[in-house]
Amino acid sequence: MCHNQRSDIVVAGAGPAGLATGLAAAALGLRVTVVGPRADPADGRTAALFDSSVQFLKVIGAWPFLEPNAERLNAIRLVDATGGWLRAPEVTFLASEIGLGAFGYNVPNAALTAALERASEGRIERVVSKGVAHISGADISGADGQILVTTEEGTAFPAALVAGADGRNSLVRKHAGISTNAWSYEQAAVVCSFAHSRPHRGVSTELHRRAGPLTVVPMPSPGSGNASSLVWVETPMEAQRLAALDDAAFLIELGSHISGLLGTLSQLSPRKTFPLSGHSATVLAKNRCALIGEAGHVMPPIGAQGLNLSFRDAATLAELAVDAKARGEDIGSAEVCAAYERQRRADVASRSWTIDLMNRSLLSEYTPIHLARGVGLAALKAIPPLRRVLMREGVSPSFATPRLMQREGGVAALDGDSAQAASPGQPIPPQSPPESAPHA
Repeated sequence: MCHNQRSDIVVAGAGPAGLATGLAAAALGLRVTVVGPRADPADGRTAALFDSSVQFLKVIGAWPFLEPNAERLNAIRLVDATGGWLRAPEVTFLASEIGLGAFGYNVPNAALTAALERASEGRIERVVSKGVAHISGADISGADGQILVTTEEGTAFPAALVAGADGRNSLVRKHAGISTNAWSYEQAAVVCSFAHSRPHRGVSTELHRRAGPLTVVPMPSPGSGNASSLVWVETPMEAQRLAALDDAAFLIELGSHISGLLGTLSQLSPRKTFPLSGHSATVLAKNRCALIGEAGHVMPPIGAQGLNLSFRDAATLAELAVDAKARGEDIGSAEVCAAYERQRRADVASRSWTIDLMNRSLLSEYTPIHLARGVGLAALKAIPPLRRVLMREGVSPSFATPRLMQREGGVAALDGDSAQAASPGQPIPPQSPPESAPHA
């Protein structure tokens, strides 16, 4: 059965990356269909969203629903806990140094997805489906200007362009004929959240350890208590041991590692473990298919890069599509796909390389590598202009931040051609949040 109305873009995947892609395209006046299952409301993970991602959520109308569930990140503290004799100096990055009230916000994944779903109501066509089963149309390239996305339930949706936001095992990537370069680490992450007696004061602390980083990030807490999320990277065997401990024993071990930083620890959430690995698609767009988020790139949960990269993917694709439509061009053409590859490749590659280098430098037994890491941190501590440049680029890379994510930007910063393309659907206006905002 074929859907009777063609979309400009069909988005495969309805997690945060997919819903954000759909809302960004709809904000610019494009007709969008988002296909995928409802998110797991029990997802206990959190995501640290930098300032540019928060600006993006404001533009696409989701922030009012999410803000009650967001915790400010005022500072990022790096501590050398490798135990070596060449100990690097402790460095604290303050958002106020670059004129920001906060670097961003830490939010529960479940609350983020709920806010995006709420913002989508009446703005995009939202098809609840198990997922995409097949993509076809003129030998997949859609040379006739159209491509068909068929769901597992058997409905085919015609579109000019498919955004593959369907995760690391992406079927869109497979059907488009795109391969990946993959790698793995002898590491696994233990992820959970916990309450604590001392205030975190909006400071995220990352302990650099020989097995990998241990990071505690402020997160929203019911009432007036304090809570933080945890990403604890260890060897796979040690991660399994930690996950098998009872709650009391786990909190004792955690408390010994963070040395009383947050006082008495309690209210541990269920723990999950994830093997650390990465991959990067050899090309980010091909055959009327553009990859968003983990369909195109996966990296370890270090430095809070993953979802921020995904949102830059979403905003970039929406802007390229609406600009092409304003010029009267095919938004799924090879030229648009090539432009998406050009605009996203450097950002994705540089972040993947940096995170990989940071992680492997901790694992290395080679003393000069630890010395170089220490010298680098010492320079950041001692040279404020260098530190500020690094912070600005980390929050909002100057070479890769789309217009929809810029503080002076949003829909108002788009050029005249894009504004004309948006006029049939009109940019989406922000909605007021409900009386009771969605909670995780």
